[in-house]
Amino acid sequence: MQGVTRSGGTPLQMFSSAARRDTRPGFADHLKATFTNTNNMQFQAKTAMEELATGRNGNIHETLISMSKAETSFKMLMQVRNKVLNAYQEIQRMQF
Repeated sequence: MQGVTRSGGTPLQMFSSAARRDTRPGFADHLKATFTNTNNMQFQAKTAMEELATGRNGNIHETLISMSKAETSFKMLMQVRNKVLNAYQEIQRMQF
């Protein structure tokens, strides 16, 4: 009875059915939300710069804050990307 659980299924079947019941957001969902959030911040910063340049908005302080938020968010996203790529490359180097 190798690989059979008490409920009669194999461990792989137990894992896949448990994964289907888990409704929590996964890594891909968090990554997608981060991409969306970063894109929105980039768009807001671009809009704020255009409004400042055309004179529709004279608040340079808010424009600089918006640009700083967008830059920080982008840098964080690039660091996450770098870490994911490094992990992928490390897995590729593993010998099985």
